[in-house]
Amino acid sequence: MAIKELIIGGGCFWCTEAVFELLKGVSDVESGYANGHTPDPTYRDICTGETGHAEVIKITYDDSIITADTLLDIFFVVHNPTTLNYQGADRGTQYRSTILYTDEETKEAALAAKERAQADYTDPIVTVIEPLDLYYPAEAYHQDYYRQNQMQGYCMAVIPPKLAKLKAKFAKEMV
Repeated sequence: MAIKELIIGGGCFWCTEAVFELLKGVSDVESGYANGHTPDPTYRDICTGETGHAEVIKITYDDSIITADTLLDIFFVVHNPTTLNYQGADRGTQYRSTILYTDEETKEAALAAKERAQADYTDPIVTVIEPLDLYYPAEAYHQDYYRQNQMQGYCMAVIPPKLAKLKAKFAKEMV
């Protein structure tokens, strides 16, 4: 058993967090901000689109139960990796599709997953695969946001379709 981490961004972190929290082998999902130029950014800072950060999630997982390959395959299914700097109504560089790596193994897994996923899309995948520079956890009220706010309008509109995609293709990986 090896506990590992994977940091990805696929639009709003509330939406991606909600998906990955439902997987066997995932022990934690933390919303955060990565690879920008403003030290210790706040959500208000990020929302301007001027900090350079992406909204991301940090997934802590047991790779004897779920692999990075599976997590990355799920990532490419539950968001649209062909749209540059937006997901649905969320617009700005903070919503970019990104995979942030800290080692060559993760970089290679990300490149392979991107190549596998391209077969499912007509438009080219624009997901950026880049080294992790800086990571900051988001404020406490963003953590486990969907679990605590399932009746919030945005959550009701955006997250259930992502969960349906997860269940349709990866039901056996779900808790």
